[in-house]
Amino acid sequence: MLVSICVITYQRPEGLKRLLEGLSKLEFKQLQPKIHVVVVDNDESGQAFHFCNQLAADYPWSLTACIEPQRGISYARNRAIATVPLDTNFIAFIDDDEVPAPNWLEQLLLTQIQHQADVVHGPVLPHFQPDAPPWAIRGRFFETRRYPTGHLLEAAYTNNVLLRAELVQNQKNVFQERFALTGGEDSYFFRSLHQSGKKLVWADEAIVYEWIPNSRTTVQWILRRGYRSCLSYSIWEKEAKPCIQVCLLSSAKALAQIIHGLMLIPLGLMQKHWAIASLLRIFRGAGRLAGLLGFTYQEYKTIHRV
Repeated sequence: MLVSICVITYQRPEGLKRLLEGLSKLEFKQLQPKIHVVVVDNDESGQAFHFCNQLAADYPWSLTACIEPQRGISYARNRAIATVPLDTNFIAFIDDDEVPAPNWLEQLLLTQIQHQADVVHGPVLPHFQPDAPPWAIRGRFFETRRYPTGHLLEAAYTNNVLLRAELVQNQKNVFQERFALTGGEDSYFFRSLHQSGKKLVWADEAIVYEWIPNSRTTVQWILRRGYRSCLSYSIWEKEAKPCIQVCLLSSAKALAQIIHGLMLIPLGLMQKHWAIASLLRIFRGAGRLAGLLGFTYQEYKTIHRV
């Protein structure tokens, strides 16, 4: 069994070093897969490319690096898929600001085998800086919902995912290029897989840790991320289910989110994280409406580093 772990990176040298060190410490107690790591440097200066080439000779896994000069996460992810060896059985994605637990990949694989899944997705837990504001931690804005292992999903994300290689091999533009700087290319792809009948499951033991820089623990960033996430979902829903009934229902849900957020604003007088949670509901509703109206937001023009 050959597993290719794909990483895309852009001007995050310290994050990439942490990630590659974490991948070098992966442990396997029940399975013995072959591992191939693919790093795509989305910076044409090639800093990460050269670093990986220097590291490759002493790295415990096979390591390939390449440069994708066209800026954008969709271009970089598609280059990663095109670079994996042809005999790859599974492709895993992890981000360059994350570090996996030692049993991360084995847990993804065990869950795939047990549930015969096409896609396996796992939790991403936040790792805050020592001086992160307490309200950002108490508000749990960087935590996502977790499920029992084997729970069926409708979507997945490339921050912690394993998929059958055959789903994407010999395909161009797997991640649509129109989302290159907006984000949402991964959720669009995986939601489309689910809609086509593929099986997506959750692996709760397959944990990765995301380094959260202080530039993200701001009210502005949290609200913008909520806006963009719901905007991305709304675009997929509008295109996957193009009928007036779905559009009207989605609009009603968006308005309900906004109204609910407005009603909760008085609670914010008691705790700052409650105030931000109320605003977040409003921004998510606005994002949902924006997607229906065809707006975009280029979240990935700005890079956040730790």
